[in-house]
Amino acid sequence: MDGEASLWNPDLAPTGPAQRTWRWYHFAALWVGMIVQVPSWLLASGLIEQGMSAGQAALTVLAGNVVVLIPMLLIGHAGARHGVPYAVLARAAFGTSGARLPAIARALVACGWYGIQTWIGGEALLTLLGVMAGYNLSGAPLPFLDIGIGQLLAFAAFWAFQILFLQKGLTIVRKLETWTAPIKIAVCGALVWWALDRAGGVGPIFASPSAFAPGGAKAGQFWPTFWPALTAMVGFWGTLALNIPDFTRFARAQRDQIIGQAIGLPPTMGLIALASVITTSATVVIYGKAIWDPVALAGTLSGPFVLIGLLVISIDTISCNIAANLVCAAYDFSSLWPARISYRTGGMITAGIGVLIMPWKLLATTGGYIFTWLTGYSALLGPIAGILIADYWLVRGTKLDVVALYRSHGRYTYAGGWNVAAVLAFAIGVLPNLPGFLHAAAPGTFGWIGAPWTTIYSYAWFVGLLLALVSYRLLMLRSPAPAPIVEPA
Repeated sequence: MDGEASLWNPDLAPTGPAQRTWRWYHFAALWVGMIVQVPSWLLASGLIEQGMSAGQAALTVLAGNVVVLIPMLLIGHAGARHGVPYAVLARAAFGTSGARLPAIARALVACGWYGIQTWIGGEALLTLLGVMAGYNLSGAPLPFLDIGIGQLLAFAAFWAFQILFLQKGLTIVRKLETWTAPIKIAVCGALVWWALDRAGGVGPIFASPSAFAPGGAKAGQFWPTFWPALTAMVGFWGTLALNIPDFTRFARAQRDQIIGQAIGLPPTMGLIALASVITTSATVVIYGKAIWDPVALAGTLSGPFVLIGLLVISIDTISCNIAANLVCAAYDFSSLWPARISYRTGGMITAGIGVLIMPWKLLATTGGYIFTWLTGYSALLGPIAGILIADYWLVRGTKLDVVALYRSHGRYTYAGGWNVAAVLAFAIGVLPNLPGFLHAAAPGTFGWIGAPWTTIYSYAWFVGLLLALVSYRLLMLRSPAPAPIVEPA
């Protein structure tokens, strides 16, 4: 199918029957490959550092991923049925021009994640080289950057290595995830076995109450911590909840994406959280302190295990970063100017911005990682998910005029290419969370902002999604009824 140059290129075109080859196990393997990664590991272990017990941390992670599976399947349905990527699907709700708003919002978040993953991969590479050399290669912190020359060079090398995979597209991603998923699970199991063997058991964190228990350092503060944490857990994959059509458009059948995602997402996140809390608790016994970063933990080991572990972390980071961040952002940037920005050009833009955000500063503390970064962007992406769900399921009953999605004059043109109802619903979903975000991101400047804004921000993704979903549906009731869509048999 061809379309207008301003809205179409081969990368954005609907998938045909020959391209729809992904079976349920490909989706399950994709999720295993994306989940078994360092940032996923940091979720549960970071919650322990925030005061939760091991059980509380693991259950919080699992609950967040059960919740996010719902929009994942609802939005993924459109990709499997109509074969269009997220950036094109958004045109039905936001308009052929307005769709650039959710596309750029999602793309910028992906750039942030791309930088974080690249930093983690570079750290694993540097640690591996340091173990082989016998000393720390980080170097003294550089002015402004606050990282050593060794860290900067490792980051740059890992960044450049990933660019090689950019040229291969989604085919190599599917193969890489399918091949490496079993290896990643085996390595996690081996790390848990090592931790328990060295610690002589699960460690004191499993046996001791959380910091929120009576008499604890944060007694009575569990719920004020739990809700922002749950929102952050949902936000962790809130990015893929939007971009999942980029993958489900290759599904052989609707059943494959549903079963594959249900098997691959919540159970694997629950297992990685359990492995994380077991290993983190064991490090208290082994080293006298909790080591929540697996790269740092690998650097304390010796023998072939550290080499194997760091090598797997590096491969894992490449496969996850390409699948979860580079692919999605590349499509989004391509949709901004299809005639000039190809999938590969969009990927290069993503990689460039990922450097400029200085990701090491986002990972400086668990609080900044979980409560500022994850919760903050969930407040931005939750409303978009609400609008897409309301438009596709409630307004259109899952029917789309696919040809019109690639035409600047048609049923999705609205007013000059913009659907005012979607823009207003997006603002209604985002604005209530803005004061709370400012308080969390810059407490020194916005510390005067208190309840109810900080309380609302604790539920940022939920608040944004529900407000945008309901307001969009109500606003669209005032719009003229669209002409019936007759889909091909």
